[in-house]
Amino acid sequence: MNKRDYYEVLGVGRDATQDEVKKAYRKLARQYHPDVNKEDPDAEQKFKEVSEAYEVLSDSNERARYDQFGHADPTQGMGGGFGGQGAGFSDFGGFGDIFDMFFGGTGKARGPQRGADLEYELEVTFEEAAFGTENDILVPRTETCGTCSGTGARPGTRVETCPTCNGSGEQQTVVNTPFGRMVNRKVCGTCHGTGKRIASPCPDCHGQGRRRVRRTVKIKVPAGVDTGMRLRMPGAGEMSPNGGQPGDLHIVIRVQPHDVFERDGNNVYVDVPLSFVQAALGDEIEVPTLDGNVKLRIPEGTQTGTMFRLRGKGIPKVGGGGIQRGDEHVRVHVITPTNLNERQRDLFRELSDELGEAPQEQSRTFIERMKNAFLRDH
Repeated sequence: MNKRDYYEVLGVGRDATQDEVKKAYRKLARQYHPDVNKEDPDAEQKFKEVSEAYEVLSDSNERARYDQFGHADPTQGMGGGFGGQGAGFSDFGGFGDIFDMFFGGTGKARGPQRGADLEYELEVTFEEAAFGTENDILVPRTETCGTCSGTGARPGTRVETCPTCNGSGEQQTVVNTPFGRMVNRKVCGTCHGTGKRIASPCPDCHGQGRRRVRRTVKIKVPAGVDTGMRLRMPGAGEMSPNGGQPGDLHIVIRVQPHDVFERDGNNVYVDVPLSFVQAALGDEIEVPTLDGNVKLRIPEGTQTGTMFRLRGKGIPKVGGGGIQRGDEHVRVHVITPTNLNERQRDLFRELSDELGEAPQEQSRTFIERMKNAFLRDH
């Protein structure tokens, strides 16, 4: 059965400090201790797994060896040839690590690594998404320690050369293999490959040279964005652990729903009520838009569900400079009067008499068309 990665077991990153490792271990140890968690049959196994991970990662030499070789032990299984107890390809990460081990690989990073990308979900209002906005957000990320300027040493003290590797960052051991005596170079367990020793660590970063900070970042949201769109800010992500380029910050947009407007692409929709009289006689009404209220002419005899279009009153196109905009579609709904008094009922009866049988005839004609269509389909 393959072992889980020790960093995964403790739930910490590979750049976690010793304090972070210890804190994670104490939390999980309390959670999985068999005497505390008696109802979980797997608690004892999980506790052993957490304890094993902490035993390795809390020891600087063991951690350096684990970072280099993983769960494999490069000092075992070398005398019995490749068919003995030696690690397989998966244990060493592939051909590259095997050739490094036998033929003098240094185990050092192959050049500066790029910092990790960060992701932030930004919630904006409907209007902010339509016309754009600027927001200041707090982004937690790792940066160079300002106290020691990244050296890891307490101000006023010096960083010394590692006495174990003499500043090379690697240690050499001789391994007997079927091919003879081979020199194996690995990361120095004392300085972890830096070639330096810090006798008096910086009190703020504890010798790491980097600190976790919350940095204010100004976000400019362009007009026309919608939920799910992503904005990329180059270089605003995590700092590189060894002098490489920083990662990027990705802003994921989430737009709040609006009480009045609905959005479909760059078009907006709004429902407007009409009284029975307005629909019958026509009227000029005010309707809301993203730019404020505008007048809309309602022709007489307007039916409920009728749609009117206001050109250029929708959402701007992203990158269109705010000039290219969608349309606003106004749906009208005729409100049937309720709670009529006797006088009002008499007026509607008079109106019905004046209109004659036309509405009923139209209704009967519609019903007949529906019946005929149903019979044809069956």
